[in-house]
Amino acid sequence: MRTQIVFGVLVVLAALAAPALTAEIIPDPSTDREFSAKLSVCNACHDVNGRRKNATIPVIWGQQENYLVKQLHDFENGARNDEVMLWMAKTLTQEELRVAATYFAKQTWPARSAGAASTPPPPGLAVCQGCHDTTAPRLAGQGYEYLVEAMRRFAEGERKNNATMMKMMAAIPPADREAMARYLSGL
Repeated sequence: MRTQIVFGVLVVLAALAAPALTAEIIPDPSTDREFSAKLSVCNACHDVNGRRKNATIPVIWGQQENYLVKQLHDFENGARNDEVMLWMAKTLTQEELRVAATYFAKQTWPARSAGAASTPPPPGLAVCQGCHDTTAPRLAGQGYEYLVEAMRRFAEGERKNNATMMKMMAAIPPADREAMARYLSGL
């Protein structure tokens, strides 16, 4: 009987301590210097103010958290191919991947100096808006070069981490994809 009581107390103590232990291992970019240093590596390409340093790199500030988590996992497991992002995703622990996605999702989408696109939306764009206005990643304001390249990679089967996008982009002629990218990048 005494053994059962001691065991019961130990189980209760372990259960009470688990949330405290879990809370301690969640990295905080504002206090965890090592994790903060890892995130600062992101700034080498994605920049400290959310604007990319190269037109072929996406804006990640203010992007949807679930999308960022998926992309980091896809880089980590090879479903998306980019040498730098593969290294970065493998450098982060699973918890850091999630916290990094949360951190970037909470940042403000960078304001654009240019006005909204002055041309009417190209044909076929309404199909994109069905997902990209709500559940899929934000496209408006991404760089033209990034959008064209992402669409091409889906169309040609180089980017395989979304079967629906592969089918949709393969069905759209390159000139139409370019028109869509030009319009979206101007928003």
